[in-house]
Order: sequence, then C-alpha cells, then structure tokens
Amino acid sequence: MQARLDFLADKGTINALMGVENQVAKGSLDGLLKELVRLRASQINGCAFCLDMHSSDARKAGESERRLNTVSAWRETPFFTERERAALEWTEALTLVSNDRVPDAVWESVRPYFNDAELVELTLVITAINSWNRFSIAFRKMPS
Repeated sequence: MQARLDFLADKGTINALMGVENQVAKGSLDGLLKELVRLRASQINGCAFCLDMHSSDARKAGESERRLNTVSAWRETPFFTERERAALEWTEALTLVSNDRVPDAVWESVRPYFNDAELVELTLVITAINSWNRFSIAFRKMPS
C-alpha cells in the first residue's frame, strides 16, 4: 500500500492539530494513560501509523509489553486499574459515537474516576487521536 499524499506538508492543518496536542501536553493526566487511550482509539479505527507510533511512545515511557498486548482486551484482563478501565471505556464510546452516542451507563461508570477538568482533558485526547487517525487513514500515512 502506498501513501496517497503527505498531509503533514499542509502547515496550517498541522499547526491546528499541534495546537490541540500542545493543550493536551499541558494537562494533568498521566502520560501512560494518554498513550493507552491513543492506542485503543487507533485499534478501533485501524490506524497502523498511530498504533506503531503510540505503542513505541508507550514503551519509551515505561509501559509493559503485557499491557500493550492486551489493550484491545482490557475488559478480560486484570492488568488495568479501574481508572484506566474507565478511560478506555470512555475512549470506546467516543470513538464509536455513531453507534449509540455516549450511553448514560458509560457516563455513570466513568464519572467517579475523573473530575470535570480531567474529563474535558480526556475527551480532548480522544478527539485528537481520532482526528489524527482519520488523517492518517484517509491519506495512508505509513509507519516508518
């Protein structure tokens, strides 16, 4: 498969997306939690470029291979904290929002683990990775 075009060459678009990433970087959420969220959304969307990049970033930040290998099956493993599980559930609901919106049951299960500011930040991380996924998939950005 070949890349369709280099969307990274469009500086206006990249500056806009990086502005969001800069805001995410200023947040208080744990870096490994953000990487887990990015991985899960990228798995759902099937974004090879983002999966490659964020699994590498997670490893560099100290994430274990065991947890990386089981992110897609987080419900069936004992390897994730309740807070991480809540974040992964929120990620799935937002990434698959066209399926059934964001059900109240998901909101109720996530709410105890994040304060208002953290929920906004988590939602920003999820919407950001979904944007990157869509650009990378549409234009076939290849892992290097």
